[in-house]
Amino acid sequence: MDVYNAITKRRSIRCFQQRQIPIDIPQKLVNAGRVAPSGGNLQPIEYLVVNDKKLLPEIFATLKWAGYIAPSGTPPAGKRPTVYIVVLVNKKIVSSNYERDVGAAVENILLTALENDIGTCWIGTADKEALRKILNIPEYIIIDSVIALGYPDESPVMEELSDSVKYWKDEKNILHVPKRKLKEIMHINRYGEK
Repeated sequence: MDVYNAITKRRSIRCFQQRQIPIDIPQKLVNAGRVAPSGGNLQPIEYLVVNDKKLLPEIFATLKWAGYIAPSGTPPAGKRPTVYIVVLVNKKIVSSNYERDVGAAVENILLTALENDIGTCWIGTADKEALRKILNIPEYIIIDSVIALGYPDESPVMEELSDSVKYWKDEKNILHVPKRKLKEIMHINRYGEK
């Protein structure tokens, strides 16, 4: 799969098969994040991989899933992630303006996961203090987000945006994700010129 096709194919997955992911795959994903661009090459991003079957339900309980389609966007029992990557920022290195680093690193992870047939959902809304306690994360570490991983058990589709940005499920339980049209967001030479 070439990069452009991977980018246009990638969708957030919220239902997963319960097959175990070999540890070399999350290791590869973290390495893809590690080599992403970093402002000033400071590299403040760290990653905590969670695949312990006893911890997975505790992590799941801290996460908020798919607000537009709640509660149907929350993975049901038997369809939950089998691995999480918790994206961390080391405040001893940098405590602000790290968001671009996180975005670049996470996109590398999401695309590398897709290449390895792993579905992902990047989650920014979580009970971060509960995560800190469960995972023994020190106070000098910022918990940025969580990436849920698993072999996909759904195939969301992209739609052209018509009147709402809200994603939705149809009568067959297929997730539809609207995106703005290219002609609406691309300007050439001056703003407003197409």
